[in-house]
Amino acid sequence: MQHLTKDQVIKAAENSFEALTQLCNHMADADFFSPPANKWSVAQHIKHLVVSTNTTTLAYRMPGFILTWMAGKPNRNSRSYEELVAKYQQKLAEGGRATGRFVPPAITEAYGKQALMLQWSKATSKFIQSVTKNCTETNLDDYLVRHPLLGRITLRELGYFTIYHTEHHLKIIQSLHNSRH
Repeated sequence: MQHLTKDQVIKAAENSFEALTQLCNHMADADFFSPPANKWSVAQHIKHLVVSTNTTTLAYRMPGFILTWMAGKPNRNSRSYEELVAKYQQKLAEGGRATGRFVPPAITEAYGKQALMLQWSKATSKFIQSVTKNCTETNLDDYLVRHPLLGRITLRELGYFTIYHTEHHLKIIQSLHNSRH
């Protein structure tokens, strides 16, 4: 298991962002906004991802000394993508869930699908731009951030999380969509 390079992280993130966007753009508004019993609607999944991706992007825009002040310096190498995914899946299996501002409110059709998808587009563009512009291959491993479920992770691992987190919600959305058709 080896690390994804910065360019591979960017490409994988772009691919997962695009797959989610395409699925949602081709979905009827009723399917997009109607929540199944005791579950989030597709719109709520997108809102959750907007908040999550915007929060993640902040880490890539902060100066290194602020990141060090907030989370310290790494005392280990970055995990591989597979190791990070396994840790995230373990945390979910242990009951880890979104909390606080990461839990989306109910969203109705009045909100507007286009408006929400525009927020998603802006969030993903800012993420890609921030990683591209503000990170070197080396500093992805030199700084830590605090993650609500995963604890202290490197910027490289945060990129892995963003990819997997998007794919995780994409699978849920695909399942919701398929169960209705």
